Amino acid sequence: MEVKINSVHFNADQKLVEFVNKKVNKLDTFFDGILKAEVTLKVAKPEAANNKVSELKLSIPSQDYLFAKKQADSFEEATDLAIDAIKKQLVKYKEKLKSK
Repeated sequence: MEVKINSVHFNADQKLVEFVNKKVNKLDTFFDGILKAEVTLKVAKPEAANNKVSELKLSIPSQDYLFAKKQADSFEEATDLAIDAIKKQLVKYKEKLKSK
C-alpha cells in the first residue's frame, strides 16, 4: 500500500512520519484491498488547545474512498483516533461485501 503524508504549514519530523506510516500500514490486517492512503496533518488554530488535525483518506477498490478527520492535542493522538474511525468503516465495508 502506498502511503502519502502531507503536512500543511509545517514540516513533519521523521518520528511523526514513521509513526503515521506504521499505524496506517497496520490497516492492511483489516482489509487487503487498500490501494493507497493519504494522510493530511495540519494545525487548526495555533493559539488554541486541541488544535492538531489528522485527516485520513483510504482508496479502496469498487468504492471511491473512506475518510476520517479527527482533532486532538497531538498529531499522534489525532492519527490514532482517525485510524480507529477508519477501522470501523472497513469492518462495515467488509460486512457489506460478504452479504452480497
